[in-house]
Parts: sequence; structure tokens; C-alpha cells
Amino acid sequence: MTQLSRAARGVITAVAALLTVTAASATARATPEPKAPKDFVALSTVDPTIIQEMRYFTPHNFVGERIDGYRQPICVLTRPAAEALHQAQRQLLRNGYSLKVYDCYRPQRAVDHFVRWAEDLGDEAMKAEFYPDVDKTRLFADGYIAEKSGHSRGSTTDLTIVRLPARPTRPYTPGQPLVPCFAPKQQRFPDNSLDMGTGFDCFDPLAHTLDPRIQGQQRTNRMLLKNTLEKLGFVNLAEEWWHYTYKPEPYPNTYFDFPVAWKSLSAKP
Repeated sequence: MTQLSRAARGVITAVAALLTVTAASATARATPEPKAPKDFVALSTVDPTIIQEMRYFTPHNFVGERIDGYRQPICVLTRPAAEALHQAQRQLLRNGYSLKVYDCYRPQRAVDHFVRWAEDLGDEAMKAEFYPDVDKTRLFADGYIAEKSGHSRGSTTDLTIVRLPARPTRPYTPGQPLVPCFAPKQQRFPDNSLDMGTGFDCFDPLAHTLDPRIQGQQRTNRMLLKNTLEKLGFVNLAEEWWHYTYKPEPYPNTYFDFPVAWKSLSAKP
């Protein structure tokens, strides 16, 4: 083979490789995002009066940054779960209260983000607020972080109750001093929620719904949330006063990964 032939063959090989990479990149770019099944809805289209404070769209969470998959600050749920929340809201409004949701459907990519963060033992930027008394090496063993979440099935929500008229909650500023989530309400990060004894996403036994140390008005507030929702088909996770799953779940064994965004839904605003 002549030097010219070898050179030409080398050029052809390089061009072919480049075309292959380019085609693969184009295919990757063209891969569409997964979409939600038709019976997933934005909560605001079922009940626009329920307050939404979508924490994982913001840096005010235990990771300290917006979580993967949260493209817009909207609550997405299966329609049966959303309609049950609407019924709960109607009852609470008559007594001068409103529901407020912190999280609803959670894509699997967000759960994966939590797992990566939990495995990075050097990242404890938000420890002082969300898990002050928990060693980060214990997050998996103690059940605070898992590789799968019921939220990804679409019928689980994290929520609280707010007295009306609702006062605005001031925004979190990254880097601000942090206060333990179980500190007295007037000391911890301000939240217009009723005093539930701890803040949302507090990694501590005090967040267990029926922890015997939570008494008085704090326990009354937790029971108001619990009793209101359980009458309508929701089941509480005993370790988290804010966590409720509507039963029966339309998708009890499916963990979805479509982004939290209007584009993911069949029904647009």
C-alpha cells in the first residue's frame, strides 16, 4: 500500500468516526423527554386555592440547590390524589385554613440526585438546619434517603396547613445562617405553616407524626392535618408528619421520570 493510500484511508476512517459521533449526538439531542400519563394533572387546575411552595425547585432544601427534574415550581399529581386534596381544601377553607404543598410528584432523576448527595459525605452545607443531630453516614440506614420514593408514583405529597389570610414566607438566601429544624418556631426558618413542632424535611425523630414529645398545639395541628386527609383516603408515613399517599394508588408499582413541568402534561394551563 502506498503512503498516499494509507493517508487517504486514515482520512476516511477519521471522517467516518466523526460522522458516527455526530450522528450519535444528534440522536441523543432528538430523544424526547418522557411524558406523564394522561391522568396526571397540575394541582392548580383542580384547585387553584391550595398554596404551593415547591421547595425542590429552590435551594432551600437539605441538598442546598435546585433538584434535578424540577423545571417549574408546580405540583403534579395523579388526578384522584389531586381531587382528594381539593375535597380536603374545601373542608379547611370553611374553618379559615388552607393546605400548602411542599412537594408532589418527584421524578426518579430527583431521587437519584438525593442519592448522589447522600453519598458525598463531604457536602454538609445544609446540615445545621435539616439534619443537625444525624451523622450523614446514617442517612440510608436510618431511612431518610432511599433509591426509590413513593413520590415518583404520582400519588404522594408533602404538605402542611396554613391559617388564612396566609402571610408570605420570605425567600431563603443561600449562605444565610441556619437554625435547627426542630428549634422553637420563632427561631427556625420562617414558614407561614401552623406550628407542627418541626420544619418540613426535618431529619429527626421529632418529625415522627405521633412522637410523644410533641404535645399541645403542635400535636393538635398535626392531628388536624392527619384527620382531615385520612378521611379522604390518604395514608400518613409515620416518620414524617408532612408525608401522605392517596390510596389506592393508580400506579402502585411504577416510578416515573418525566420532568416537573407543564410540557410533561397532556392538559396545559
